[in-house]
Amino acid sequence: METIKSDYLIIGTGLAGLYSAMQASRYGTVTLISKSRLTESNSYYAQGGVAAAVMPDDSTDFHYEDTIKTGRGLCKSESVRILVDEGKERIEELIALGMPFDTNNDKHLAAGLEGGHSKRRVLHAGGDSTGREIVNFMRSIIAGNKKIKVYENIFIFDLIVADNICRGAYGFIPPEGKSIAFTSSNTIMAAGGLAALYGRTTNPPSAVGDGIALAYLNGAELANMEMLQFHPTCFFPGKGNGFLISEAVRGEGAHLVNEDGIRFMTAIDPMGELAPRDLVAISIFNQMKKYSTDHVYLKLDHLNPDAIKKRFSNIYKEVSKSGIDITKDLLPVAPAAHYTIGGIKTDLWGRTNIENLYAVGEAASNGVHGANRLASNSLLECLVYGTRAVKASLNNNIHDADYIPAERNFSIDRSLENSFLIKKERIEKTLNSNAGIVRTEKSLLKAVDDLNEIETNGGDEYFAARLRMFKEIGLLIASSALLRRETRGVHIREDYPNEKKEMVAEIVQKINSEIKILPLN
Repeated sequence: METIKSDYLIIGTGLAGLYSAMQASRYGTVTLISKSRLTESNSYYAQGGVAAAVMPDDSTDFHYEDTIKTGRGLCKSESVRILVDEGKERIEELIALGMPFDTNNDKHLAAGLEGGHSKRRVLHAGGDSTGREIVNFMRSIIAGNKKIKVYENIFIFDLIVADNICRGAYGFIPPEGKSIAFTSSNTIMAAGGLAALYGRTTNPPSAVGDGIALAYLNGAELANMEMLQFHPTCFFPGKGNGFLISEAVRGEGAHLVNEDGIRFMTAIDPMGELAPRDLVAISIFNQMKKYSTDHVYLKLDHLNPDAIKKRFSNIYKEVSKSGIDITKDLLPVAPAAHYTIGGIKTDLWGRTNIENLYAVGEAASNGVHGANRLASNSLLECLVYGTRAVKASLNNNIHDADYIPAERNFSIDRSLENSFLIKKERIEKTLNSNAGIVRTEKSLLKAVDDLNEIETNGGDEYFAARLRMFKEIGLLIASSALLRRETRGVHIREDYPNEKKEMVAEIVQKINSEIKILPLN
């Protein structure tokens, strides 16, 4: 087995991985792993922007208060304070590096408004293509960095963990049938979230939580796996996955209307369409239930059409392929699985309970988002906690450049592919139907039963390994959701409709250990 050594191994090439790689290259050599391409990540497809208190009328205190309020009592205050204070520094650093955020006619930074924000603080680039612009900007920086070696189309099938110390990971190249051991003094898991395991999702197909599953299977603690955010407004063009309609569209004045053409959010919350996402998503769900439809509508015909086409050029272009002109036609939208709030439990520096293993970005659960993520805080989290993980690694005293990993004979059996796809679709439908936007004890127990009925094989084989991870993630979500017997933020239990004081807590899961409810404070 070929072994590739570096000071840092970073798994995942969304913004968390790319930014961590740039920071890590200041202190050593970096191996950067992408499961597919550098452009295949939630970061790349992020439309709204990145939130930071950089405008004259804003402050980090305001940003902190909005984040805490939106998190429904489950945010860790110190994590949020770090996010907003250091986030401002990271944005200023990006701008100094040359990141071209959009500006107004007076050449000052343009800032948008999104749900849950009390100030216009969402910076964007390329109109509604912020994620793509930031990822491409970081790619250009990394491309010229000789300390960073990028490997694309590598499937990480296991971590290298011995005596609770992570020493890297095992990778596999499916087309070549070749296995590689990537050894490193520091491993940063930035492999993203799991929302693509749901039948209706805004995520690219690669976002299936395998990084979270691998960490769990190797002894890492997970926290709050029941907390999955559903984006309120996803356009579904007939069959297939949806197309996210940025919250910034509502920020610029779009209205949500029901089947009768009536605005419904104004009667539910003073912020109307700009209420926090959890409230907007469940309100849409209730309207769909009331009218027995699979969508509500976004209405933009009262807004300046030229301004809409310019600000949301990508959305306008993509939706027009379905024969809809968003400047004058009603746009059908519905909630879809969007963002993984729970994940690998970390401290304030991205450290997990496994030595030398760090987790950042959507794969991590550090207490920033609580029970409901404030819009556009996710890209900021990538910058802030990616930087902190690298800084924490400088205190790592475990270095073994001569470490030799055990041989692993991984393979791919193409005859298993059809069965894999059938079972994967079954997992998607089970999660969507029974562990979706609204849950009950009955539906969650059914999810557990259905998932346990899915047979998985052992051994080091590509399709078998992926299916095991998918099933494990589904069971982790359902098990955690069963234990949180309350409604809080994005976790909506129809049989427990109220928040409970005793559930201001993290639900922590670790392999071969009893699930725990740990008070937050």
